[in-house]
Amino acid sequence: MRLSSVLVGLLLLLPGVAISAAATLPTPQGPVVLTVTGNIGNTNSADGAQFDMSMLDALAQRTTVSETPWYEGKHSFSGPLISALLDAVDAEGTTLQVKALNDYSADLPLTDATDFPVIFATRLDDKEMSVRDKGPLFVIYPFDEYRELYDEVHFGRSVWQVSALAVH
Repeated sequence: MRLSSVLVGLLLLLPGVAISAAATLPTPQGPVVLTVTGNIGNTNSADGAQFDMSMLDALAQRTTVSETPWYEGKHSFSGPLISALLDAVDAEGTTLQVKALNDYSADLPLTDATDFPVIFATRLDDKEMSVRDKGPLFVIYPFDEYRELYDEVHFGRSVWQVSALAVH
């Protein structure tokens, strides 16, 4: 499936620059928090597609309120939809390898991101997630909406301290 065939909702704007599958990605102005490599058609560096927090904030966002195994009670997680990120980089593939700052990695079927509103949480209860608290990016599934996702398989795919994504 070619993700670039679907536009990322309305045009998502950085100051004066749209991020969409058809546009060239802008160059990060702040610290790079995510590098996307692999089978992507839209890049902004020799290393692939690099994103700072402002660029991630410009993508289609979602808030998921859910119980998780990592925090007591329900919490609000917000950040860009992984599907919007995949559209922005013109990704093609079947597997997403998500890598953490400590080199832990997990493989997610690309269909997880297209079939469910999975996000890279950048905020926990409206506060930016620090590295100390599983940030800057944390893969969050909509566990409360789709109870079938509340299992060990999806917990293992919920990588925190994400720094890289490879599309295969």
